[in-house]
Amino acid sequence: MNKMIATGLALIFSLAGGVNTMADNNRSGIESGIEKATFAGGCFWCMEPPFDQLDGVISTTSGYAGGDEIDPTYKEVAGGRTGHTEVIQIKYDSAKVDYQQLLDTFWRNIDPTAVDRQFVDVGKQYRSEIFYHNNEQRALALASRNALAKSGVFDKPVVTEITALKAFYKAEEYHQDFYQKNPIRYKFYRYNSGRDDYLKKKWGGD
Repeated sequence: MNKMIATGLALIFSLAGGVNTMADNNRSGIESGIEKATFAGGCFWCMEPPFDQLDGVISTTSGYAGGDEIDPTYKEVAGGRTGHTEVIQIKYDSAKVDYQQLLDTFWRNIDPTAVDRQFVDVGKQYRSEIFYHNNEQRALALASRNALAKSGVFDKPVVTEITALKAFYKAEEYHQDFYQKNPIRYKFYRYNSGRDDYLKKKWGGD
């Protein structure tokens, strides 16, 4: 291996360190059947529970994506200064749960007609967005959004964006599994956010 090639490879590996890229996800998926999905649906505290309940989901991680700032903090993202939005990244076994099932769960837990907000939280940092990891996820997401828009469930346009994931930054540890660590505070926030009332009116159920 000549010096120029070695230097180039070293630079690539250095830039890739600590960041989940599309290529990283594709490689891990091929090797192990374990894949990743990334969704923005407003407050990430509220988006972890419905996915954690699915058989085949290995983990959910709260974080930030969609902006250009490197390693943003919660305070920076919540202040709307970074371009990032709150997201969850799902690690799942594709032999047990497929991406389409994750999409269905996503749609049933957000308001896809809301522009730059989700329920009580307002700003682009709370926009709904699907961040795809590969072309297959992109195609499925687009088809799913089109089907939802034509379903008649909503009387306003579906505005959820579908974007390639550039980078995912894990949120601070106290945000991870917040609904389990701080159940009283979580339930108080969720009840007052209006999310559950909206979802019940749209989809029924308890």
